[in-house]
Amino acid sequence: MKIEEVKSTVRAQRIAAHSHVKGLGLNESGAALPVGGGLVGQSNAREAAGIVVDLIKSKKMAGRALLLAGPPGTGKTAIALAIAQELGNKVPFCPMVGSEVYSSEIKKTEVLMENFRRSIGLRIRETKEVYEGEVTELTPIETENPMGGYGKTISNVVIGLKTAKGTKQLKLDPSIYESLQKEKVEVGDVIYIEANSGAVKRQGRSDTFATEFDLETEEYVPLPKGDVHKKKEVIQDVTLHDLDVANARPQGGQDVLSMMGQLMKPKKTEITDKLRMEINKVVNRYIDQGIAELVPGVLFIDEVHMLDLETFTYLHKSLESPIAPIVVFATNRGRCVIRGTDDITSPHGMPLDLLDRVLIIRTLPYSISEMEQIIRIRAQTEGLQMEDSAITTLSEIAGQATLRYAVQLLTPAYQMCKVNGKTIIGPDDLKDVHGLFLDAKRSATFLTERNNKYMV
Repeated sequence: MKIEEVKSTVRAQRIAAHSHVKGLGLNESGAALPVGGGLVGQSNAREAAGIVVDLIKSKKMAGRALLLAGPPGTGKTAIALAIAQELGNKVPFCPMVGSEVYSSEIKKTEVLMENFRRSIGLRIRETKEVYEGEVTELTPIETENPMGGYGKTISNVVIGLKTAKGTKQLKLDPSIYESLQKEKVEVGDVIYIEANSGAVKRQGRSDTFATEFDLETEEYVPLPKGDVHKKKEVIQDVTLHDLDVANARPQGGQDVLSMMGQLMKPKKTEITDKLRMEINKVVNRYIDQGIAELVPGVLFIDEVHMLDLETFTYLHKSLESPIAPIVVFATNRGRCVIRGTDDITSPHGMPLDLLDRVLIIRTLPYSISEMEQIIRIRAQTEGLQMEDSAITTLSEIAGQATLRYAVQLLTPAYQMCKVNGKTIIGPDDLKDVHGLFLDAKRSATFLTERNNKYMV
């Protein structure tokens, strides 16, 4: 008898630079654990970020700004992503880099405003009349084509829905039948149909059809309770940018000129301030009526020193607007010239009046023991096995070069380890790849020694 294990059909996640970050790693009292949530060290920075998360959750920090300042490779981006993990997926988090504002298609201030609007969520609660239940029957009724010819058309579709309380048979419009086909609805699926719009949503397969032989791809849901025809509260999460784009898209006609106009349009179009003000009025009206709730999210601007004086001035206005998100800046610069000026030097490359409005969190270089812990976490995340002596060797390399360089050596070292017929990375494998590749410091030394061999 042959027995084979059924493999999961869930796709493997790609491992990125910060895949190991799961949160800030704080205990119940808000103190930082030595190792927690994928983060190591930086206790003061993590505890300060924890206070910021509490303020964001209590909606007391909208329109405020935070600056993560520290040398390269000290975990500024990791802390920002940990803040996003702590807030959860219901709070908008929009990451961008300072250099993104320089576009040949739209203005710098427009790029900033777009990202500001992406960072502000709107939770809309609507009570809708719906027909919900498990599909027991799905029969399209065909009639002769009124236009003539041999083909037949669907005049209506008869669908049977069943809940724990009862059953109901519905006669639907042929346009709803198209929606049923798009959602790939079959007998045994649990669906709901909105009474007003006719929109169809497939929720999953009824759990009465679940057997031990089915694969994991199908999601099973319980049989709905109550009547088939009911009122249901539907919650939708959108961002203000989604509303801007939906209302800015022109509804062109079908004539040749308007179709050519659509083709000739550039890829990106600027959304006018007038349209945004109108959308803000509607949003405020919804909030006053209790239909919607504003969810201020987080806008993370990395390499903030890449912004120029004009965009910094625009940030002042945006931060003081009634609808504003929490802005988190990050920079690795000390005192430097503000971009867009010739001689104005400022801490972190930011104007002093903007620095006066932000709370600054400082990140410090890691110790050798902390680097060991980070390397251990990264190896575990990437599914690599390492000897303890190899981890010590790699942390020493990180001390001489940088932590980023050391982490990048992990995968090449594993490849070298496989070539040598081993499965566990040893110190010799790391020394071999360290000899093959150069870090920034050794490369700079090499250039200084052999500068006359290179083109000027």
